[in-house]
Amino acid sequence: MTVYFIGAGPGAPDLITVRAQRIIAAAPVCLYAGALVPAELLDGCPAGARKVDTAELDLDQILAELTAAHEAGRDVARLHSGDPSVFSAMAEQMRRLDAAGIPYEVVPGVPAFAAAAASLRRELTVPGVGQTVVLTRTAARATPMPEGEDLPSLARSRSTMVLHLAVQRIDEVVADLLPSYGDDCPSAVVAYASRRDEIILRGRLADLPSLVREAGIKRTAVIIVGRVLAAENFPDSHLYSPARSRH
Repeated sequence: MTVYFIGAGPGAPDLITVRAQRIIAAAPVCLYAGALVPAELLDGCPAGARKVDTAELDLDQILAELTAAHEAGRDVARLHSGDPSVFSAMAEQMRRLDAAGIPYEVVPGVPAFAAAAASLRRELTVPGVGQTVVLTRTAARATPMPEGEDLPSLARSRSTMVLHLAVQRIDEVVADLLPSYGDDCPSAVVAYASRRDEIILRGRLADLPSLVREAGIKRTAVIIVGRVLAAENFPDSHLYSPARSRH
């Protein structure tokens, strides 16, 4: 028996890996977050599979489901939105599985920031403009940020900034970023990236709060801030340079 932590992608049901599809189709137990994982993915579960929406479950209840499946010798497809390596709360589940001696594997998926960049039709690393991407969030009511990872500190590099789980605090986010990035820094908010109801907002950093409020966006959104979003006059990548050594 194995627990498979599966990246279910950003929302579009076809943005899931072939490996993930295969595991879902064979797993007699599927745990998923109903508010985040597209219902169409559950259509791939085998007939009679136990489907558990974890949206209202705490960690102990989730682990009880995993333990029961282990004792019954049943594989589990544990679906996480996006990619489980980022903001998935997978680490604490794995820690408990390790303690219980329950085997698990991780199946990567398409992260929300990648889907957002695709919708914006932008590369987040552009030669001569930006070569570093910071993935972060805000504390708010969630776990406090570690020392040195507050937004003003991270913003000093003026790297491309990607914020998850932060659109509810858009005013505070912009206030923290403005001193380093400036009012006119190209910015975007992508809500429900890759889904039918996707919303894309583009504008100056200073204008993001009003744009977000006008659009009524309150959750499931990625904020991206950085000069790469409007980069036009930049050098070609050395990767394709005819002068690059082929040896």
